[in-house]
Amino acid sequence: MTHLIYNQFDYEVHPPRLSPEYKSTVLRAPSQPLVVLKQSLSELTGPLFGDFKLGEFDNDLTKNAIKNGEPLGERIVVHGKVMNENGQPIPNTLIEIWQANSAGRYVHKVDKHDAPLDPNFLGTGRCMTDSEGNYKFYTIKPGAYPWGNHHNAWRPNHIHFSLFGANITNRLVTQMYFPGDPLLQYDPIFLGVPPKGRELLISKFDLSITEPNFALGYRFDFVLRGHGQTPFESL
Repeated sequence: MTHLIYNQFDYEVHPPRLSPEYKSTVLRAPSQPLVVLKQSLSELTGPLFGDFKLGEFDNDLTKNAIKNGEPLGERIVVHGKVMNENGQPIPNTLIEIWQANSAGRYVHKVDKHDAPLDPNFLGTGRCMTDSEGNYKFYTIKPGAYPWGNHHNAWRPNHIHFSLFGANITNRLVTQMYFPGDPLLQYDPIFLGVPPKGRELLISKFDLSITEPNFALGYRFDFVLRGHGQTPFESL
């Protein structure tokens, strides 16, 4: 993953930098050709995540912010594998997630959605992939929320993922969606991804990881290069 951001990527998978239906891109998309920088000593030497220390509940969003009770909503387990184009695992990858709560509200001062905050749910977590590239999070299924992009605009249920490579200069950001969500067909962010890449952003229900009487399971894998590369926002 160290050299990923310097490699060519599949334009039939990744979203364009300018997507007029997604109005924020009109202002923030670059108007000049991109300049690709060569690797320097800072990219090649770190800081590294090999000995990164995690807290006991960093990957469990159902426990890492409890104050006076359990967080509200549907508990889920999200797991998967980080791999290269040949299916080989990528170990020691730092993964961070952030999301809205079950009512569709973020713990952030700029979120003015008229929905309740959950005092027992922060909406952020992190973990490291193991030696086989596997990761797992426990969390609450996020709710949909209005976002003002156009009339009656609602974002589908989704979880944001950030993947760091061998050092903090290599970072990829994407979103995971849920199967069967009726809002996907109306969402300019999801539809801004070329058709070839959209299915790669939808998790798969996974009964094998579902925990009886506790949480439903979903699988979401990351492919970092090649024909089946996961669509990312940062390249």
